[in-house]
Amino acid sequence: MSVDLFAGISVSDYPAALSWYRKLFGGPPAFSPNDVESVWEIAEHRYVYVEHRPAHAGHGLITLFTGDLDDRVAGIAERGLTPDREETYENGVRKITYRDPDGNEIGFGGGPG
Repeated sequence: MSVDLFAGISVSDYPAALSWYRKLFGGPPAFSPNDVESVWEIAEHRYVYVEHRPAHAGHGLITLFTGDLDDRVAGIAERGLTPDREETYENGVRKITYRDPDGNEIGFGGGPG
């Protein structure tokens, strides 16, 4: 059975969110199904989308676990974003958390360095 994942993030200022998420994900959305929603393909069949839903903005929590954490974080820094928080757990797993302009948390995790 094939499963596609769409993880959504509500935002209050759609144009500002588009700019910020372009920096976070390194490029434009894969597609925009309408005037208030844009979708980035993070990996095959795995998507993150932002949607203009002001009443719900700022409560999102998403973590993406990746094998290229250091390279990904360096690329995000080159595009002008800095992490809100960096953590290393007892087992060596690392998590780098960013906050969008609404306060939604987007984390990138990776195995021990």
